[in-house]
Amino acid sequence: MSLHFLNLRRPFRLATGMSCALMLAACSTPPKAPPPAYEAENFTPYSPFQHELGLKPEAACRVGQRALLSQGYLLETVAEQNLRATKYFQPESTHQMRLEITLVCLPVGGGTTIFASAVQTRYELKSTSANTGLSVAGVGSISLPWGADSKEAMVKVGEETVADPDFYNRLFDLIRRLAD
Repeated sequence: MSLHFLNLRRPFRLATGMSCALMLAACSTPPKAPPPAYEAENFTPYSPFQHELGLKPEAACRVGQRALLSQGYLLETVAEQNLRATKYFQPESTHQMRLEITLVCLPVGGGTTIFASAVQTRYELKSTSANTGLSVAGVGSISLPWGADSKEAMVKVGEETVADPDFYNRLFDLIRRLAD
């Protein structure tokens, strides 16, 4: 008779556990997603990402190369009508930033339009450690930090296109001065 009594309690415990889990799941709300980025796009005729020069495209891109090199950028990719340059910053010992600028020089009339686009990537120092797990039947599991070495690495935490018109105005002013 005691076996029959125990078998009745098992489904009750299972049902109680399931209902508790469902109530906890119902109470938690999923994180709200940010609005889509494309909603902020205006596609206006004015663009801070372009500048006109009275040079041929190849000459305009060479001036862009000199401008970026003069500011400490490392040239990653160089072609006749485009280039990509990178510069690293470390504002704090646990943070690093990479600024990547792409210039594209296209012919327009008797001159060139230089299109510039910059992407800023942020990195943070993250540490991880390994724990050793010990599981004992009937008691449970325990995590112990035995033989664990913590490892640190710079991890990418964000990336965005620089949209600040003042940034591009400073870049194009330097290119214009070097072209004269």
